[in-house]
Amino acid sequence: MNRDLSDPRHAVVAFCLGAMRQAVLLLCAVLAWNQGRAAVTPAADLRLRWEVEQGATVTMPPRDSSKAILSLTNTGSKALPARGWALFFNCMTGVETGTLAEHLLLEQVVGTLYRLRPAAQFAGLDPGATLRVRIVQLEVPLNTSMALIGPYLVFDDAPDRALALSDYQLTPPPAVAITVTAEEIFDRNAAVTTVPLSELPPVFPSPRHFEPRSGSLRLAALPRIVAPPSLHAEVAAASAVFSRYFTTDRAATEGTTTLRMTVGPIAGESSAEAYELTIDPLTGVELKGATSAGVARALASLRELLPAPQQPGRMIELPALHISDAPRFAYRGLMLDVARNFQSKTAVLKVLELMARFKLNAFHFHLSDDEGWRLEIPGLPELTAIGARRGHGHARTDRLPPVYGSGPDVSDPYGSGYYRSADYIEIVKYAAARHIEVIPEIEMPGHARAAIVAMRERARRLSVSGAAHAGQYLLSDPHDRSVYSSSQLYTDNVMNPGLDSTYAFIAQVVSELVALHKAAGVPLHTIHVGGDEVPAGVWEKSPACQALMHREHLSSKAELWDYFYGRVDALLRRHDLFTSGWEELGAHAVMLEGKPDLAPNPHFAQRGFSLYVWRNIDGAEDLAYRLANAGYDTVLTPATRFYFDHAYYPSPDEPGQNWAGYADLDTVFDYVPDDDIRVAADEPTSRAGKQRLTDRGRQHIRGLEGTLFTETVHEPGRLDYMLMPRLLALAERAWASEPAWTQQSDRAHAAPLHRAAWSRFVSQLGLQVLPRLDAEHEGIQYRIPPPGLKRVAGVVLANEQLPGFSLRYTTDGSEPTAASPLVNGPIAAPGLIRVAAFDHNGRAGRSSQIDSHIAGDSGR
Repeated sequence: MNRDLSDPRHAVVAFCLGAMRQAVLLLCAVLAWNQGRAAVTPAADLRLRWEVEQGATVTMPPRDSSKAILSLTNTGSKALPARGWALFFNCMTGVETGTLAEHLLLEQVVGTLYRLRPAAQFAGLDPGATLRVRIVQLEVPLNTSMALIGPYLVFDDAPDRALALSDYQLTPPPAVAITVTAEEIFDRNAAVTTVPLSELPPVFPSPRHFEPRSGSLRLAALPRIVAPPSLHAEVAAASAVFSRYFTTDRAATEGTTTLRMTVGPIAGESSAEAYELTIDPLTGVELKGATSAGVARALASLRELLPAPQQPGRMIELPALHISDAPRFAYRGLMLDVARNFQSKTAVLKVLELMARFKLNAFHFHLSDDEGWRLEIPGLPELTAIGARRGHGHARTDRLPPVYGSGPDVSDPYGSGYYRSADYIEIVKYAAARHIEVIPEIEMPGHARAAIVAMRERARRLSVSGAAHAGQYLLSDPHDRSVYSSSQLYTDNVMNPGLDSTYAFIAQVVSELVALHKAAGVPLHTIHVGGDEVPAGVWEKSPACQALMHREHLSSKAELWDYFYGRVDALLRRHDLFTSGWEELGAHAVMLEGKPDLAPNPHFAQRGFSLYVWRNIDGAEDLAYRLANAGYDTVLTPATRFYFDHAYYPSPDEPGQNWAGYADLDTVFDYVPDDDIRVAADEPTSRAGKQRLTDRGRQHIRGLEGTLFTETVHEPGRLDYMLMPRLLALAERAWASEPAWTQQSDRAHAAPLHRAAWSRFVSQLGLQVLPRLDAEHEGIQYRIPPPGLKRVAGVVLANEQLPGFSLRYTTDGSEPTAASPLVNGPIAAPGLIRVAAFDHNGRAGRSSQIDSHIAGDSGR
């Protein structure tokens, strides 16, 4: 039968038949999918819990293994099947892989990403049932940061679809022998004597010379700012400070008081940041700096002297005084890692503002690592298209795997993100206006997995399309069969120095960084080029490296290392940059007295390298001094003192790492830059074989730097918590003059001087600096220390590390609130006493608890 296709009625019929056929096919597919899924519980009906197995924790040393329990409960009405799924998670400590007793397979995916999936004999998980899985973690998890994090479920029939487990809770590890108790906190706090506000230095960090004078200066309107054109940035900053007190309509409100800013020599001081600040009731305010940077530091001090911001129009009063000040160290830095977990541009600007406020001047910007590349490089778009994205993706090449709690969703703000060129330029300008140098870090040759993966995918994509020079920026030798494992358990995270393409990549990145700083109008002086933690075994079976070593007559991996950094240094020198890097850049691995150690590498000692020395553990307490004595410019970044990613003290729910110990506020404050070789009272010979700083070495100590890696910084407020108030102790130690207690060799003489200095410092923070931040409502969620508690004669006594905070308590073990009773003396009520400190805006810190009658207190 012939149909007339031109008849519109036939077209309608054909369309309807086609639509019906498609609908039937779709219905069949849905029915088939539902039938296959009828017995499968959705991820929302799975409850997961993590806890350390009771009795399994070994307290010391912290790298002993420990068993943890994962409890998986099916709260739904459908079974979790016997096969066809996998549970993914991260664990920083690493876990033992293999077949588990619960008929499950535990496998390493990459780095610290693992998956748990059914083995052949697994019977499934029925509704209402709970599966307890024992997992061996390779280090004892002493707090919840060491737990399994970021869990998500993937079904085999939808491998690209990741289902995050939202019902996941961590039980803090049980209190162990090294956990700090509330009574121990009390005893430590008991050394503090509150210093009245009237006896404290009026500015922070402590000024070198301070002279109070009689009278005060009253301001009822914006001061008239007088300054040379070269101080335009400082004039703008001063106007911004005073605009919080007076209307910005200068023509209508400018008063007769003069704020004069000048540049000139400061008597007795050679520092470019030296300054004088004078407030006189008759002549007004004068800020004089050795340079514009000195004027900026004087303005920071003036800001501390102003009252808390108030409603515009009210008179303010400034005390008459004279301050002459200069920093102890020229370099006063902070390293912020944005690769492990990304931090927004807003967060970075907030950190820079804090740095400027407390007179820090170097921002070490850790932009790349194994887990992320965070800066747009227009010539290499794959670096951010791939290297700046983390998330689950079965066999996908457009992202890195999820780590450090960022989870499976590629839109997670901590896992994925980068700074556009315009963002970076804004950050550099913002820092420069505050006289802070931005030092970008590009990790190499190790800690480079994000770049390696991105460039490997670039080469693959271009090769498929037949493009010439597909491997132009390749960082890995495809024929390399070297076997190694990095500190973060990666087996493919080290650049290959035998490839010319590696140096082409570095040259491209360096050129683009120089261009970004040029666009910002801010010169770039150095790039930090990493150099740390290259694992044993790298390059040993790389044909490219073997060919290079033969061609250049290199006989060892150490010589290959020197070759690599010799070329990197030459690339930087083309742009008039000097080379900075971690300590390994200027050190060689050696064996001393049968133990592995690091020794200064003479190959680069005269090349102008600047080394950032973090290793002061495991017998290397004097490494920084040895390198400085050998002629290396050295920045002190001791892991046991200045690693702000470490927990404040041992407590199951205190976040942070602990591989180098703990870093409470006093740990940072007590650092002695010139002589921090730790000597135990019962080990007077522990200095044996350790070098002291020579006069030559002392000239090579550039300064101090705090370090914040962000493995555990993956929630709002955590960045502030880990930085503050430790950043203030760093600022004090880097700016203020050498304290008197460090100059006493006799401990009996040093102890009272130290107690007085510590009491003055914490009183200044608690009574002056932190209340000022609260009053300005800057939203800085600094850590409020837990109180100390102690039972004495039938009552509970409470004290605090930082004077000036209010303490509130409950007697039933519940968390105190702003409505709970104030601690005004001994607590005589019976029960489980819980006490927390509150800031001036009513925000609570971590609490401590103690039973008023029974032993078993704990500090939280």
